[in-house]
Amino acid sequence: MKKHVVRIVGGDYRKTPIPVIDAAGLRPTPDRVRETLFNWLHHFWGGEFSGKRVLDLFAGTGALGFEAASRGVGHVQMVESHPPAVAALRALRNRLNALQVRIHAGDARVFLERMNDAPYDLVMLDPPFGQGWVEALRGRLSSVLSPDGLLYIESETPLEAPDGFEPLRRARAGNVHFHLFRFAALQKTVNNPEDTPINQ
Repeated sequence: MKKHVVRIVGGDYRKTPIPVIDAAGLRPTPDRVRETLFNWLHHFWGGEFSGKRVLDLFAGTGALGFEAASRGVGHVQMVESHPPAVAALRALRNRLNALQVRIHAGDARVFLERMNDAPYDLVMLDPPFGQGWVEALRGRLSSVLSPDGLLYIESETPLEAPDGFEPLRRARAGNVHFHLFRFAALQKTVNNPEDTPINQ
């Protein structure tokens, strides 16, 4: 049975409930997966979140983006095309008074094409499965990332690193595979390349 609420795992907004609206393709990132991702980020960023800029391209419930804001990320840009989801994101942002969170109502592809802002330190890509979004956006992601910026992707199958990216971490939780890549990194060592199951 689909959960109707997820909760922020850590940081300033820890335990804050996030409503899950009924929308096709909406699949909030589970608590354990978010906890793992932010442990990875803590390692690669040396625990320094405040100066980072994060782009959440398929915000959905906002679980990933609000988790980033909760951990102290200084700028979180969310992109979401579904109007009821956008309204829910804005309501939660206002309730938390999370001034570091910006919400754009629109298509992820169009947002990337028109973006002329400063590059991001992390792009999070958690699109609806089975619609080819990862392939459609793969070639555009490097243009919005800072040198050595990180790319997080959730997918229904294991992914190889996009051109110009280095695989850092990957794991799986049930049928969801999640990956962390680094853009234009000089270091070529692959850490933990094998899938690591995470019990849900």
